[in-house]
Amino acid sequence: MSTPQLVVHRDKELMAQAAAARLITKVVDAQAARGSASVVLTGGRNGNGLLAALASSPARDAIDWSRLDLWWGDERFVPEDDPERNYTQARAALLDAVPLDPKRVHPMPASGGAYGKDADAAAAAYAAELAAAAGPEDHGPVPTFDVLMLGVGPDTHVASLFPELPAVRETERTVVGVHGAPKPPATRISLTLPAIRAAREVWLLAAGEDKAHAAAIALSGAGEVQAPAAGAYGRARTLWLLDSAAASQLPRSLYPPASA
Repeated sequence: MSTPQLVVHRDKELMAQAAAARLITKVVDAQAARGSASVVLTGGRNGNGLLAALASSPARDAIDWSRLDLWWGDERFVPEDDPERNYTQARAALLDAVPLDPKRVHPMPASGGAYGKDADAAAAAYAAELAAAAGPEDHGPVPTFDVLMLGVGPDTHVASLFPELPAVRETERTVVGVHGAPKPPATRISLTLPAIRAAREVWLLAAGEDKAHAAAIALSGAGEVQAPAAGAYGRARTLWLLDSAAASQLPRSLYPPASA
């Protein structure tokens, strides 16, 4: 378990630009070290804002997009053509503009596809896809992601792991169907905390005053069942990327003045 580190930016736009630059560096370094890189994307306004900033960055071409594996931390279990799908939004923000290898892009299944309306079967299939991509060096049923990004909800949820719901308590499976989510749509697919913790680095993104209470709870020692964001951490690094509004309820002792 890595101790959370905080970086606080002036506003959400600067946060997105800085996070995009940080991600470019991380991917380039991983590709130089191991030949390829793997990243888990998140949706929502902060995840999509980061992707849009990456799309407009002149440095984006430093990445060898053909040697990048992309996965998703969660997905709304809606039809393939639904604009609310995280995958659809990611394509619009970035993916359609860069030369990815389609075989290395791994969206979660959509409702109405091969698994019909069975979110649990779709989740099991995604777990199998992750397991097939894991090598002996990963020591587990998912690849060792270089960076796994998560948006933090106002209720402290990450991916589609909501406080007190069964999915946040899962310790065996790597991907689960989520039913009865308090945020629509009610049915989703999500990585579990054990899968999230397989990542080398976990980045939690929070911007806006509506995220301030969640950040304060998650970073104050709350339990992961009550505050799922508190249970999201990477093997080597856990990085909270916030704007000043989201950090407004945190004690200044948690982050250095230079980060503000």
